[in-house]
Amino acid sequence: MDPDKLLFNGSSKTPSDLRLAVESGVRVSVDSIDELHQLDATAGSLNKTAEIAFRVNPALSVPTHPKIATGLATSKFGIPHKEIPAAYREALACRNIRPVGLHCHIGSQILEVDPFVKATEVMVRIARELTEMGIRLDFIDLGGGLGIPYHHDSDPAPTPEDYAEKVVPVFRSGVEEAGISPELWIEPGRSIVADSTVLLTRVNSTKSAHKRFANVDAGFNLLIRPAMYDAYHEVVVANRADDIPTADYTVTGPICETGDILARDRKLPQVSAGDIIAVLDTGAYGYAMSSQYNSRPRCPEVLIRGSQAALMRRGETLSDITATMQRPPWQ
Repeated sequence: MDPDKLLFNGSSKTPSDLRLAVESGVRVSVDSIDELHQLDATAGSLNKTAEIAFRVNPALSVPTHPKIATGLATSKFGIPHKEIPAAYREALACRNIRPVGLHCHIGSQILEVDPFVKATEVMVRIARELTEMGIRLDFIDLGGGLGIPYHHDSDPAPTPEDYAEKVVPVFRSGVEEAGISPELWIEPGRSIVADSTVLLTRVNSTKSAHKRFANVDAGFNLLIRPAMYDAYHEVVVANRADDIPTADYTVTGPICETGDILARDRKLPQVSAGDIIAVLDTGAYGYAMSSQYNSRPRCPEVLIRGSQAALMRRGETLSDITATMQRPPWQ
């Protein structure tokens, strides 16, 4: 990928991370003054100049799960917005650093546009202050966070047009007032890829206890969002999608954890062993957050194009899980 289209972000970058970014000509979103000086030293050792933005913590509360609200004042991410001008002054004093941008990201799965407007207001205010300091901003990156309708019938998910209608005028008026014309960057992420993927899982057995359970072969090792964020995903009995729902089922995985539940109390057709349940909208934070927990190999991935299908990632085996293990010399 073209390095000009990348911004390397993260709250805890290793020395090798920083070195690779400088060697590759990738801009870095710097998360602390400590990191700034490490990056300066790394760039100096390579006789290069690192182009940077600072990640702004705008101290905004957003309507999403606390674990994915990244712009709170208490978040681990970024530098408090009031300290950003001082951070850029520090950057100007570095020998191997060139500040060229401004970055923030307020959270994920946000279903209202107003928080993005508030973040934009903070960012253009800071941009004016930086311009007065003599810093030339090539870009302002507002991050991502635009949510999708996981509840297909009820989520009021805004569209990209809704986002642009409210955010762009605030951005435009702010940069015009500052007398600058930086590029506007956004990171749509989930809103582009979430509905690209479906997780297919086989029903191993059913059980009636205090409720009906459909026990499937995919657990939170493959899709951790429901367990980690109480996230909701629509589920469909794929091989009988046209059948009328008749009973409530809770879809549970094979992991030895009480929280290994993919979907609670969903109205489905009568489910039997061998049925295939489709868990929808798993293209964002699905496979990327999967693991081999409980020594369970990760599933294959199949790419669909019209009537064509191709394996894009083979399923793991137990040999894959043990492949990195080494026998200690005393055994």
